Amino acid sequence: MDLLHDAHALAPVLTALRHSLHREPELGLDLPLTQAKVIAALDGLGLEITPGRALSSVTAVLRGGSPGPALPRGGQPGQAAPRGGRPRPAVLLRGDMDALPVQEDTGVPYASVVDGRMHACGHDLHTAGLVGAAHLLAARREQLDGDVVFMFQPGEEGQGGAKIMIDEGVLDAAGERVVAAYALHVVSRGAPTGYAATRPGPMLAASDTVHVTVRGEGGHGSSPHAAVDPVPALCAMVTALQTLVTREIDIFDPAVVTVGRLEAGTAPNVIPESGRFSATVRTFSDASRATVRAAFERTVHGLAAAHGVRADIDYVHQYPPTVNHDGEAAFALDAARDILGEDRVFPAPTPMAGSEDFSFVLREVPGAFLGLGACPAGTDPATAPMNHSPQAVYDDGALPHAAALLAGLALRRLALTAQE
Repeated sequence: MDLLHDAHALAPVLTALRHSLHREPELGLDLPLTQAKVIAALDGLGLEITPGRALSSVTAVLRGGSPGPALPRGGQPGQAAPRGGRPRPAVLLRGDMDALPVQEDTGVPYASVVDGRMHACGHDLHTAGLVGAAHLLAARREQLDGDVVFMFQPGEEGQGGAKIMIDEGVLDAAGERVVAAYALHVVSRGAPTGYAATRPGPMLAASDTVHVTVRGEGGHGSSPHAAVDPVPALCAMVTALQTLVTREIDIFDPAVVTVGRLEAGTAPNVIPESGRFSATVRTFSDASRATVRAAFERTVHGLAAAHGVRADIDYVHQYPPTVNHDGEAAFALDAARDILGEDRVFPAPTPMAGSEDFSFVLREVPGAFLGLGACPAGTDPATAPMNHSPQAVYDDGALPHAAALLAGLALRRLALTAQE
């Protein structure tokens, strides 16, 4: 609770940073303004800061002051610990920084000044919260039984920035592979500010995008027998994909297939030569993911043959499922209860069908992903606009909770490692 007390003292600074980020949102992998603001916010903390090469990331390493074979002051990130001693453990904390191509409609005084861009998913809170964690931990440097890697990541919204940062060495930035990694995600709907949840096993779904083009032969709408109409085939495919989920997928390892785009034709009396649809596929295990893909492709090609058309499928694997390690999820729940309060933390009863590229991190190292409520006071968490909505509003009051939670996870995990 001391962490939370100190985090509340940082609230004005974190709020100012969050509002600055919110006013000038950036998209994708290239976030130069955001990167510069983060580096400025970390100034004076004595961190080893490394900008990304292929993206506007920031990797910052805090060297703990507890006895151990630490890297000499002035050492470079990635430099191994001195020989002759046990390597110092390191823990990674991640905050994503990118916004969404959404036109803001919130009316808040710090609303985006960039047309068509908005921090509609709360990544501005993640970034400011991670900066807060860095300040809290830097003030407790001498208590750290190891090092902390702060991963400020662009390109979470579809560009796979976490994978690029992994390829650039973020997991080994302290000199040794991190022993654990943690991240959180705020929600504007579903939980009051400062309430946290996580669970062992799947926390979020895998996300795949599928584009299907069906090709026939165009003709006059009055003479369908003289053409090969792709429209009935498209309709049959969309309907059959819904049946596929209910008849081929284990209900205890669920999947979601949603066709969000369907288009064909230019006029009511013209049979088009082609039509297309696009779908999102969400699954919670590698096994279910493979099963759905095979069934999806078999269904589309089978119906194409039945209708005498051709189908081209572009099946794009995006993010794998975000799977918490059992022990790390249990540890995170216990730590969160101590940091935020016993009555503010609960096990998530089910996974969520959203996706996250922190999944790439959890495929490499143990760790956990947590949800944190940020629904403003006076708003009903059950009906508030949800993440990605143009009306989504996040409570600045969640910033101290985010900072304290991330800092506390690192402190406690390093202490636990030191006892092993």
